[in-house]
Amino acid sequence: MAPKSDSAEAIVLNYVNEQNRPLNSQNVADSLQKFNLKKASIQKTLDTLADSGKISFKEYGKQKIYLARQDQFNIPNNEELASMKEENAKLQEQLEQQKKAITGVEGEIKILQSNLTLEQIYDKEEKLRKEVKEMEDKLVKLRGGVTLVRPEEKRAVEAIYSEKMSQWRRRKRMFKDLWDAITENSPKDLKEFKEELGIEYDEDVGVNLQSFSELLQHGKKRARGQ
Repeated sequence: MAPKSDSAEAIVLNYVNEQNRPLNSQNVADSLQKFNLKKASIQKTLDTLADSGKISFKEYGKQKIYLARQDQFNIPNNEELASMKEENAKLQEQLEQQKKAITGVEGEIKILQSNLTLEQIYDKEEKLRKEVKEMEDKLVKLRGGVTLVRPEEKRAVEAIYSEKMSQWRRRKRMFKDLWDAITENSPKDLKEFKEELGIEYDEDVGVNLQSFSELLQHGKKRARGQ
């Protein structure tokens, strides 16, 4: 008499047959936790199934290994295996073709998604027209000699800039005097010593005091020439 489908015996038997590989009681218990079956119960069920001849088992020392009965399966012969391998190769080829086709479709979808809708095009056109109008208005003011920055604001910015340049020049000079005093009689290679201390010159970070000073002078000359 076949066990009921929801009984522990049916659940364990079905699992062993589905796996069709060597299993011990712990393997089965771990996989059937969702059925709330205890390991002791599973061990007893496996032994019952083995005793009744529904599954096979081997003993290796104190451990029992259980396996589905092989006589219940239709084992293909060499000719059938060869045919199955050939069919499998064809299916693999079809699968690769399907993957390539899917990749192509996904690429087309991405291209379509990257294109703007008609509504988005109108919105972007309106935004660009507004930006162009603002720049044209600004250009008209500049051509008409309208000062966009008030003289007092410009003088304030130039004063701050000049003060920062003076601080830069003073600190550069202070560092040079201190560095010269420290390294005057030093036997170390100055380049290596500088790298060891983590010191960087203006030139090391791509800046130049003279170029910034000239920028301020250029601005003043331009203001006088206007």
